[in-house]
Amino acid sequence: MNKFLHLVTISLALVFGASATAAAADAADPVLGTWTLNVEKSAFHDNRAPKSMTRIYSAGAAGTDMKVTGIAQDGTAISQNATLTYDGKDCAVTGSSDFDTLALKRINGTTVKSQLKKAGKIVGSTTRTISGKGKVLTLSTAMKTAKGGTTHDTAVYDKQ
Repeated sequence: MNKFLHLVTISLALVFGASATAAAADAADPVLGTWTLNVEKSAFHDNRAPKSMTRIYSAGAAGTDMKVTGIAQDGTAISQNATLTYDGKDCAVTGSSDFDTLALKRINGTTVKSQLKKAGKIVGSTTRTISGKGKVLTLSTAMKTAKGGTTHDTAVYDKQ
């Protein structure tokens, strides 16, 4: 009888452990939702801050769908799209003149690092973090310049 109770206890622990692991894997990505650029809290090199920008992340069949819209400093429209995966493989990006793919890796539940590539060559990197309360998204980006230097931008977004 004692062996039987021991086996039942182990079986129940395995079942509950597996369901907890599955639940954690199915936890919603904290980036999902609509984010609006907070220009006052952001810092862009050479006064390149956009006048406005909104990022919308939604769950898609092939990954996380990202849509970026806004108005650039010079008044032109911003429109970028991508389907993001967090497996380190290149994800195509449309609408950016600086890069055409992103390769993302999830560091933990609130941090993602990505390489920005143009024609297969790395031209920059971004670290995306989400505040502990899930209300602030920060993109810290370093981009290579044509002269061999590096620019640094920090874009801060508020969840809507």
